[in-house]
Amino acid sequence: MVDAISSASIVRQAVRVEPAQLNRLRFSWKVPALIEDADLSVRELADSPVRVVLGFEGDRSKLSAKNSMLSELAQLLTGEPMPYATLMYVWCNQDPFERVLVDTGTDRIRKIVMESGPANLHRWLDYERDIRADFVKAFGEPPGALVVIGIMTGTDNTRSTARAWYGPVRHVPIAIKP
Repeated sequence: MVDAISSASIVRQAVRVEPAQLNRLRFSWKVPALIEDADLSVRELADSPVRVVLGFEGDRSKLSAKNSMLSELAQLLTGEPMPYATLMYVWCNQDPFERVLVDTGTDRIRKIVMESGPANLHRWLDYERDIRADFVKAFGEPPGALVVIGIMTGTDNTRSTARAWYGPVRHVPIAIKP
C-alpha cells in the first residue's frame, strides 16, 4: 500500500534488458479514489494515483538542449543522468484508454493511459503490455535497453492525498527455444 500526502515517491529497481530481449510487462494495481483535480496535461495538476515507470537507454546525441540540461541536473541531484526515454503506464481522470500523453516538463517522458475515470475504482486490475510496441507507439522509434523499472504515486502538484496498492511488476522474458 502507498499513501501520498502532497508528495511524490518512486520505488525503482535498476535492471538490464537488452532491446532484443524486451518482451511483455505484467503489473497490477488497485486504486480506491481518483485525485480530484488531477490533469496529466497541466503541469501544476500532473498527478496520478498510480504509475508504472520504465526507463530506457538511447542515443543521447538526439536529446534537445533542454533535455540535455535536465539530464545534467538529474546527474547533479541524484548521481545519475535521467534515462534517455521514460515510458509510464498511468491512471488519469479524463484521457481515454491508450492515449499517449507527453510529459509537461520533458518530451522524453511519455505516458500511456491504462485507466480513465472512476469506473474501475476499488478493484484489482491486471495488465500485460508489449513493451516494444508501446515504446514505438509513444516515441516513434525502437527502444534501447530497459534499465529501470519502478512504481510511482504522486500528489505533489495538486497538494492532495492518494492511496493505492501495487502488485508485482514483472518483465516476462522471451522464451529460449531448445
